[in-house]
Amino acid sequence: MLEVKGLTKTYQSGSHELTVLDNVSFTIKLGDLCAVVGPSGSGKTTLLGLCAGLDSPTSGEVKLSGHTLNECSEDQRAEIRRTTVGFVFQTFKLIPTLTALQNVMVPLELNGHTSPKKSAMEILNEVGLKGREHHFPVQMSGGEQQRVGIARAFIHRPKILFADEPTGNLDTETGSRIEDLLLNLNRTANTALVVVTHDLKFAHQCHRVLELDSGRIVRDHTNEAEATLD
Repeated sequence: MLEVKGLTKTYQSGSHELTVLDNVSFTIKLGDLCAVVGPSGSGKTTLLGLCAGLDSPTSGEVKLSGHTLNECSEDQRAEIRRTTVGFVFQTFKLIPTLTALQNVMVPLELNGHTSPKKSAMEILNEVGLKGREHHFPVQMSGGEQQRVGIARAFIHRPKILFADEPTGNLDTETGSRIEDLLLNLNRTANTALVVVTHDLKFAHQCHRVLELDSGRIVRDHTNEAEATLD
């Protein structure tokens, strides 16, 4: 599903070159559930963006669902994201002038879906938002907005979903509900899930954990066989 080889990303900072990711390699299979953990500034968000084709690496390559992203044009990468990838942001990224239902319909409308409203209503029900579909983001709690974001990310049944700190702006109880929702959608849809998180309890519920530090993978293990991250 996802193959990352020698991924490196550097930025020019004044007269200095800043290496955010340094020779990162791993693979993710369809249906895998993988947490990416590590201290702030370790390269987690950059890694997610590169894997989803939102940015290009300095060197190395990302192969997503059989497509080598480095060799694709921006239009081709956008098409892959529309058909294959879901992305959940920490800050929700909902369109404020659209209702929950309209926000969720957007990916299907971009793909020319014939009945986007029916499908959007169904997945909003799945994430527990029945009766809230005609509310605007400003009328919803943070947890409800994140549920809309998850519904939007899953509406086209992506093969892989990337989530960047999906509970980072939520209280503990609401965050736990969002995590349970992601785990359930992973199980029922067999979607590969790659989640950046600071929540070690959530990480322990994932099949695999990649730990980053200073842009490098310092630990890669399955939770069944390894000790805790604490």
